[in-house]
Order: sequence, then C-alpha cells, then structure tokens
Amino acid sequence: MGSCCMPSRPTDSSGSPQPRMHSSGRDLSDTLIALDGGVFRMGSADRDVNPGDGEGPVRQVEVAPFRIGRAQVTNREFEAFVADTGYVTEAERFGWSFVFAKFLTSALRRGAQRPESAPWWCRVDGATWRAPEGPGSDVTDRPDHPVVHVDHADALAYCAWAGLRLPTEAEWEYAARGGLDQARYPWGDELLPDGEYRCNIWHGRFPTHNTGEDGYVGTCPVTAFPPNGFGLYGTSGNVWEWCADWWGTEHPSSDRPLRNPSGPATGRARVMRGGSYLCHDSYCNRYRVAARTSNDPDSSSGNLGFRCAADV
Repeated sequence: MGSCCMPSRPTDSSGSPQPRMHSSGRDLSDTLIALDGGVFRMGSADRDVNPGDGEGPVRQVEVAPFRIGRAQVTNREFEAFVADTGYVTEAERFGWSFVFAKFLTSALRRGAQRPESAPWWCRVDGATWRAPEGPGSDVTDRPDHPVVHVDHADALAYCAWAGLRLPTEAEWEYAARGGLDQARYPWGDELLPDGEYRCNIWHGRFPTHNTGEDGYVGTCPVTAFPPNGFGLYGTSGNVWEWCADWWGTEHPSSDRPLRNPSGPATGRARVMRGGSYLCHDSYCNRYRVAARTSNDPDSSSGNLGFRCAADV
C-alpha cells in the first residue's frame, strides 16, 4: 500500500526467527501518562480531509482509562532494548530501508531504486535504525530523537519487552487532542499561534527545498516542542507513529458512543498517525490531529516510529 507520506516494502517472509520477547522488568512508568479516558468526538469534517482516508464522519467515541507514552520511543530507549535482547529489526534482516533522497550522499543517491509514486524516497542498502541515512551515518548525536526504520513487528517487540503495547487508534487520537474538542492541531486551530512553531513539519517547496525554519529538516528530539494539554509531546509531525489497529475506512454508526473501538478484525495494512517532518500542506497535511493513513506492517522508513501505551 503506502502513500505519498511513506513508501511500502514488498512483502517478504524470509529471515530467521526472532527471539521471543519477555518483559525487561524495568520501571518505565515515568515514560507514560495516565489518562482518565472518557467520551470525545473522533474524526473530522475538515475541508482539508484527504479523500479515501476515512477521517469522517465525526463520531462519539468512548475510551477506558489507559496510559500512553509522553513521547515517541527514542534511539536511546530502543538501543537499551536491543542491548538487552539481541533483537534484529526487520530492516536489518531485509538489508535495506527507505531514506528521503535529499538526505543521501550523491554516491548513495545515484542509481538508487525509487518508488514510482513517491520518487523522493530511495531504497538504501544498510539503512537501519542505527544508520538512518545508510552506511556512514549513525545516531550517536541523536539519542533523544525518535527511533526510525522500525516496522510494526519491531514496535510490537519493543512493547513486549517493555511490558507495554501499542495504542489503539482511538486511544491515540484521544490522547493527541489533549482535551481539546475538534481542534485541528494538538494546541488549537492555528498552525502558528502568535507566529510560534509547534511541530516539526516541512516548510518550503516539497520535495525540493525545505527551509528548516522550524529548526529542523529531519527528525528532532522528541520533546523539542511544547506538549499538549495532556502532557504528550510530538503528536503532530516529527515521525509517523504505528497504532495497533488494522486499517479501515468504514466506521460503525451508533446512537451511543462507540466504546473502545479497535478497528477491523483483520487487514493488510496498519494505521499510522501524527504525520512527519516530510508533511506539507501542498500535498499531505496529515499533521492535523484527526488525519490518518496506513502502510503495510513490514514497511519501514526514515520517518516512521512509535510510542507505547498500557492498560491502567
């Protein structure tokens, strides 16, 4: 599947079995925020809704109390997981992942395979969470940036190790809204309130020129911008976040609030939320809090990560 936001990896079941994940026994409670849950209006009737995304109709949804990560999982946190378990990500097993072309050296960019629908992405051998731009890059100076080049299985493996889980899409949107009703962004309806940058997205002309006027052209530290009303960081921009749900665009109708919806029972793609540093309103304004998209669960790229959740 995939989209303009992120390419998809052809399905391939090759590779050796992964080690089974067991809870690390670490206390990760300080990385989570406890939310009371309740009823909120999910979805959007926004004029900028992307056709086929299934944002609407706006519907009453109720979520039970839960806990969710203050921020996206960082390189430092993921490194601790790998050091403890010896886990090998799917990008490492496949031997490649997708990198935004502008981040590559001319040598790596030359002759790289590019998806026809999104030629600003390049297949790069050796691109992994440890080497986000391929051979010669590393995350030494990015410990507090979100881990990227992780697919859905990688996110689930980390969650299992941490004794956590991925949020449902409904939980994610409830938390991302920060208590605001039907606002476009986690902080309100204006993208730049009082001229202040609140998220890491593309500025300039996509995909040829990013001014970086928000301070970043790639990923940024997960707490680089102010949190929303619930204390969550980065629910608009920076990197896409995997959710637990299979993708679907039909939402059950009910006279009563839908309680703890979890998406279709099966599917081919998983939900992603939040947008990324590559989102721009000229082609992809999915950094709005109701915006949604999906990708094949074994896909990875330099703008996709995750945050964790847990029951109360």
